[in-house]
Amino acid sequence: MNFLLAFVFCGFVCALGQLIYEYTKWTPGHITSLFVVIGSFLDLFHIYDQLVKIFRAGALLPITSFGHSLMHGALAATEKFGIFGLSMGMFDLTAAGISSAILFAFLVAVLVKPKS
Repeated sequence: MNFLLAFVFCGFVCALGQLIYEYTKWTPGHITSLFVVIGSFLDLFHIYDQLVKIFRAGALLPITSFGHSLMHGALAATEKFGIFGLSMGMFDLTAAGISSAILFAFLVAVLVKPKS
């Protein structure tokens, strides 16, 4: 059942992204940014937490979960440190993902020779 729920949620996000890509002039970067912002807004109103309860890991896989993690960390740190916690908490939960993306991008750039 978990696999089916993950497929339904991730499939919905991918289908929505494909529809936006096909019927607008937006680039994949615009669509990815849009999904991060949507995930942030859904977490701001505690809707994304409900999606995680329903779809479990399926809601934590797409790019919308990155916005959820950014906002979740920012809100948690704001409760603890006030307004200064806003930027501190934002990168607290996502630091491992951002750091690994930078590291692997660097390694690929060093190890792989481009064709042109």
